[in-house]
Amino acid sequence: MNRPQGGAYLATMISLASAGFGLVAALAWNTAITELFKLIFGQASSIVGMFVYAIVITIIAVVVMVNLARAAERAGAPPVK
Repeated sequence: MNRPQGGAYLATMISLASAGFGLVAALAWNTAITELFKLIFGQASSIVGMFVYAIVITIIAVVVMVNLARAAERAGAPPVK
């Protein structure tokens, strides 16, 4: 059985830890932004507020991802598959 070198284990652990902390940060931001939308739109329009929230977050995510892809392309990073 082929066993990866120690560096592969370390890289995997770093990747998993990064993903885990990223998820925790995303959930914290989700809660904060959700509460902000509740403050702005109130509890009565929670469905409308949640859809507005989802649309705004989707637009922000697309803009960020496009800008990151452009930055990676300028830096000569290999494409992600």
